Amino acid sequence: MLPIDEILPTLKQTLESTTTALLQAPPGAGKTTRVPLALLDAPWRQDRKILMLEPRRLAARSAARFMANQLGEKPGQTVGYRTRLDTRVSGDTRIEVVTEGILTRLIQNDPMLEDYAAVLFDEFHERSLQADLGLALVRESQQALREDLRLLVMSATLDTAPIARVLGDVPVVTSEGRMFPVDVLYRPSPSRDQRSRFDDRVVAVIREALADQSGSLLVFLPGAGEIRRVERQLREWLPGNVIVAPLFGNLKSEEQDRAISPAPEGIRKVVLATAIAETSLTIEGIRVVIDAGQQRRAVFDANSGMTRLVTGRVSKASAEQRKGRAGRVEPGVCYRLWSESEQFGLAEFTPPEIQEADLAPLVLELSQWGARNADQVAWVDTPPSAHWNQAVTLLRWLDMLDEDGGITEHGKQARALGVHPRLAHMILRGRDLKLGLVAAELAALLEERDLLGPGSGSDMHERLRVLRGESRQGQTDPARLRSVRQSAKRLSGPDAGSGKMPTDVEVGRLLAQAYPDRIGRRRPGLVPRYQLSNGKGAALREDDAMARQEWLVAAELDGKSREATIYLAAPVDLRDLEQDLAGHIVECEEALWDEKRGTIIARHVRRLGELVLEQKELANPEPGLIQQGLMDAVRRKGLNSLPWTQASKQWCARVRMLASAIPGEWPDVSEQALLDTLESWLGPFLPGLKRWADLEKLNLLPALNSLLDYPQQQKLAELMPETLTIPTGQHVSLDYTADNGPVLAAKLQALFGWTETPKVAGGRIPVVIHLLSPAQRPLAVTADLASFWVNAYPEVRKDMRGRYPKHPWPEDPFTAEPQQGTKKRPAR
Repeated sequence: MLPIDEILPTLKQTLESTTTALLQAPPGAGKTTRVPLALLDAPWRQDRKILMLEPRRLAARSAARFMANQLGEKPGQTVGYRTRLDTRVSGDTRIEVVTEGILTRLIQNDPMLEDYAAVLFDEFHERSLQADLGLALVRESQQALREDLRLLVMSATLDTAPIARVLGDVPVVTSEGRMFPVDVLYRPSPSRDQRSRFDDRVVAVIREALADQSGSLLVFLPGAGEIRRVERQLREWLPGNVIVAPLFGNLKSEEQDRAISPAPEGIRKVVLATAIAETSLTIEGIRVVIDAGQQRRAVFDANSGMTRLVTGRVSKASAEQRKGRAGRVEPGVCYRLWSESEQFGLAEFTPPEIQEADLAPLVLELSQWGARNADQVAWVDTPPSAHWNQAVTLLRWLDMLDEDGGITEHGKQARALGVHPRLAHMILRGRDLKLGLVAAELAALLEERDLLGPGSGSDMHERLRVLRGESRQGQTDPARLRSVRQSAKRLSGPDAGSGKMPTDVEVGRLLAQAYPDRIGRRRPGLVPRYQLSNGKGAALREDDAMARQEWLVAAELDGKSREATIYLAAPVDLRDLEQDLAGHIVECEEALWDEKRGTIIARHVRRLGELVLEQKELANPEPGLIQQGLMDAVRRKGLNSLPWTQASKQWCARVRMLASAIPGEWPDVSEQALLDTLESWLGPFLPGLKRWADLEKLNLLPALNSLLDYPQQQKLAELMPETLTIPTGQHVSLDYTADNGPVLAAKLQALFGWTETPKVAGGRIPVVIHLLSPAQRPLAVTADLASFWVNAYPEVRKDMRGRYPKHPWPEDPFTAEPQQGTKKRPAR
């Protein structure tokens, strides 16, 4: 009996009386395999099916097989599963376990989900992009079309607050307790100064656990690279009764099944796994978990349009999930490779994928659904606007969205292919170029992890030759080759074109359709560095076979912000780019600052994105171009390169302070804002200037003042005066640029009788007074003069009257006469 069994009657009763519920059950409770079977006899099911979503293919297959085995059947009978490349369902199937992308297809084809009585979201705490999208679509369908459709969100460690915002006040059914207790042992790094290598630390704890504990081990590592390195070390010394089993997404299914199956009698197993084993899987015989405390996530950069893999600390929720793997069949032990104090500093939850992912596929799906803006969907977490806008820009570039955000006919055809919009666009354009089969093969190769792995060079043409059996096939996993070929066959379509091996340039021509923003031109120099059409830089390894190419297209990069590393690429011919991307090539005249020549260069250019395809210098540029070049020079050199005077610096400080004190009424004159708006305030003052030396003589104050209308200019003088009159009658300048300004610096004796601290900005900001000695050195700083005279002045007087006897130090500063010089001589 499993812990979930106790609450199944409550859950069934809840779904009798309501259509939506949350189920919280700790790892090992049995929710994945018990709940769908328990709902088979629910009267509301009638003859409809139950659909359960799993975040991973391995978990979907494993859960379906386990449930089928419970019924004494094989997958495809009462219980079946659907993944992208593997389906086991029949006319008798009543429970379908699917990966999340399958649900999106089902609901787009049939918004009412006529064949289904319930949709179950398993392991929802993982917050994958497709799960969030699926929940949004199912919830909308339930509310608008199918009031009887049951919706159950299941999780081990669920943050219910954001879910409740979307689902409303729905019942939460909770299964208490894990099946068996798990002891936690912390094994932090010995010291920060002498950190042992990550792999060595992991191996050391594995050896300790094998010596001190019984049963098999599950070791969580961030990726396949770490798994392979640890595996190599273990095989050097493991005893004969211990076997090593890697487990990660890129393994063929037979190896994955071997990792999760029971070890032979008398044999212990060490499973080295990524986060793929964190949820939904029961690995037989595991009673020890070793958690390295790291996870690898794909993080999308909206500025570069590229995704990079980031390795970081696990969250508390993930650590709890991993710990739970040890207590599924008996009491267990969890070793954590960090300290107990570090545990308190972990984030509560891993960020939802929707906050960090490339949203192009999601935006295309929603445009088909009819939602053109993010706010038209009820999200658990709203997608970032920068990511959304970048996706819209890309989809318009690929001709999949119209100007109003509606899906085009090309977009509908692309969505139907079920691959990333970039790859779908390449396939469809490839068919037009009579290279449909090649485009499908490239898409299949790019959908999967690299066939050849690290250190194999970047040449995509070589991957295609391997796929077709013309090169190095013996070094490649046959099962993965079969999988990619099967995917290519599915994507090739009826007009696939010739099966003749394409040239490397034809491969590049197709990839340029998918990645028009990653076309690169080699920069001068020995190191193979490239400028990309998205404005970013990228580089190849110097020994890469592609390093001599003048033009290439990068299909895969690491996404680093400064200079990305190119992992997969193909050469591209400039004539092909001119023809295929003609609609995106812009021809114009522009002027830029040339730092090496120290002058402005005006030129006629043809460019693709930020990449100059052709340029010709202009002999007699128009004055407007020269002004454009001067502004480009300012942007390149920075705002500080302009001839700032003390008056212009004070002007900016005054306006910034006023904008902070009275929000919404004054312009943003921060450094970035001034750079962004050069055309509006600096541009009108540039006519007649021809070179940088002319600009260095410009008075900036009138240009800055043009940012304010006349009433604002008067208001600035009134609210933020440049000077204040002190008791001696002198006008003293205020320093608005000083730290904690505005600052008024004056000799202490000149302020006798001044009890009320002056304020600016209509009384909102007190002036900070720097009280100076007769030698003009600071004696005190105060924003409360009255308090200073009462509390601090007596001590200052005691210390200073002997040092400066010629200057007045009266006992009562409130009634003393202010003066600038020494004591007044008595009249004779």
